[in-house]
Amino acid sequence: MLHTDPARMRRPAKPAAKTVAVSEIALTGVYEISKILTSAHRLETTLSNVVNLLASFMQMRHGVIVLLDDDGVPNIVVGAGWSEEAAARYRDRMPKKAVGQVIATAMPFVVPNVAEHPLFEPEDVAALGGTDGAVVSFIGVPIRIGLKVVGTLTIDRAFDPQSAFRLDFDVRFLVMIANLIGQTVELHRVLARDRERFIAESHRLQKELAELKPQRGAEQIVGIIGESQPMRDLLGKIAVVAKSRSPVLLRGESGTGKELFAHAIHELSPCANGPFIKVNCAALPESVLESELFGHEKGAFTGAVAARKGRFEMADGGTLFLDEIGEMSSAFQAKLLRVLQESEFERVGGSRTIKVNVRLVTATNKNLEEAVVKKEFRADLYYRINVVSLMLPPLRERKADIPLLAQEFLDRFNVENERAVAFGPGALDALSGCCFPGNVRELENCVRRTATLTEDPLIRAGDLACRNDQCLSAILWTSGEARPASQTPRAHPQPPLDAHACGPGEPSAAGAEETGAADPATTTDGGPERARLVEAMERTGWVQAKAARLLGLTPRQIGYALKKHGIAIKRF
Repeated sequence: MLHTDPARMRRPAKPAAKTVAVSEIALTGVYEISKILTSAHRLETTLSNVVNLLASFMQMRHGVIVLLDDDGVPNIVVGAGWSEEAAARYRDRMPKKAVGQVIATAMPFVVPNVAEHPLFEPEDVAALGGTDGAVVSFIGVPIRIGLKVVGTLTIDRAFDPQSAFRLDFDVRFLVMIANLIGQTVELHRVLARDRERFIAESHRLQKELAELKPQRGAEQIVGIIGESQPMRDLLGKIAVVAKSRSPVLLRGESGTGKELFAHAIHELSPCANGPFIKVNCAALPESVLESELFGHEKGAFTGAVAARKGRFEMADGGTLFLDEIGEMSSAFQAKLLRVLQESEFERVGGSRTIKVNVRLVTATNKNLEEAVVKKEFRADLYYRINVVSLMLPPLRERKADIPLLAQEFLDRFNVENERAVAFGPGALDALSGCCFPGNVRELENCVRRTATLTEDPLIRAGDLACRNDQCLSAILWTSGEARPASQTPRAHPQPPLDAHACGPGEPSAAGAEETGAADPATTTDGGPERARLVEAMERTGWVQAKAARLLGLTPRQIGYALKKHGIAIKRF
């Protein structure tokens, strides 16, 4: 029988337990630091957070990360609690010769006592706290991108004569962290180069668009109606932008026809023979949007009874139009960014990588710059889609197009309903005097509603909703809140709209006398009254309904007072 000494069996147990504990510490440290490195923050802030976390896993006093520029000169020096104001402090603490040694050899550098090593000047020893008999150790490891050294990670600590094993573990641990930092630095540099390239391309194209002078009488794009100067300028820009494959961002208020302009870009582009696929990002929840854009495999989720192509696949060789992209969730923005960067993706539930060639056109009525500042929209995705930005003018800025559009909508109504309704004298002038906050969509609704309700073959100015105080959009535009028309009766007919007025007209003097409404805002003609009106409007963000409540007036009274004093309404 084989006899084994129990004491000999127990002796290896202690080192094994110690090894397991050290491995767990290293694994936990790598995991926590990898989470920091993948966060969406400024590179200096991310590296500072890494140094802060290293202090929780190592017996260190200070830590410094140095990154080099392309010429090998230290460009970024970051320590714990980094800030713009404290950046010089970390440069002063950096032992330049020791850091240079790590960079030159591309190997870890360990010094048990900095006071006894020739690479550390007296000022370096003092900066590291190695004076008054204190013994300080130093560890430095290189940060690489491939085989190239792009920086160093260094720490210093109080020397422990029994820490030979600990120093060896710390070197291996710091090498792992330095490798993770190198990957993060490479990603930031790639994104920075992409951003600079996209910004330069955007500036070049915008300069070409600014220098473009569209000629009068140019051929109209099918489906787009307009002869005003803003429309001619926009159509000329679209003709130039469509020739390239650069991403286009269409911006403008709701109802300005962003989908029509996106289709026009497709029809004038080199990929006009390919498909034009459109997706409204705001109309679908995130789970459905992912399947809609990328497709799914059979059995990927409940109800996926067959494989299905996504919109990216369907748009291969053509144009993909993403409407309301500003409403997309932050999580899905990251997924979309990867597709736009690599032009490849996997279906939901699939593992096969699919490559596509798609011209991207996006649209939004949201202020994306403000959303980026509030971290509601990813900055890297913003730079991806905002290569060429085109602003679509609202209808109130191209009033010359209102008669053309109104006639087109009436012609369509007649064809669909087999009628022969026409505009009578003054009707088109009355329409041209409205602002239409809902833009082209609201104009079409107004024409169709009036044509539906009229019993005569002619539409007169008195048939329009705004002349009968039934235009709720006008109430929204002037007072900022909707009220049923029955709650705002008018004793007398509304006077003809001014060609430049927005919303309902002012009440007549006779009407004010009959209703007995005293208007305190119009009792004086001097400057103080005007100043009081301006102050109230400024305090309420130029919302007339709120300013009216502040001054004890009705929205109609304050509207009349603003017009009387010649105060221009600011639009936001």
